[in-house]
Amino acid sequence: MSDKPAPDPPRLDKWLWAARFYKTRALASEQIAKGRVLVNGQSAKASRLVRVGDLIELQQGPQRRTVEVQALSAVRGPASIAQGLYQETAQSIAERERAAEQRRLAPEPSTTIEQGRPTKRDRRDLADWHRWSASVDDADT
Repeated sequence: MSDKPAPDPPRLDKWLWAARFYKTRALASEQIAKGRVLVNGQSAKASRLVRVGDLIELQQGPQRRTVEVQALSAVRGPASIAQGLYQETAQSIAERERAAEQRRLAPEPSTTIEQGRPTKRDRRDLADWHRWSASVDDADT
């Protein structure tokens, strides 16, 4: 039996990458630097060490998620293993479902467009509109 020391806890950017929240470590670091990732309610640096039990709030596009760290890993593996690294809070799940329902019930943006792209005739009419040109007749008055 060998007594191996426990592995060092991973950096925040590595853990977010390993848990598959971001596609690359660079993206994870960028989001952390922009303040879009909070650990235990406080902004953090990419080099912060993640510990089991930490609450991490992160933003993925328009969605905000809050997850609790369940396990540590600095190695990116299959999605099934990555999902075991964290547990999303019930409040976060409810908030995401509410936002999805609002998006589903929202009116289609394209239905508010009354006029589409101008036709060739419309463009000609716009070109004949001398709003920006000064006329010689206007200068005499």
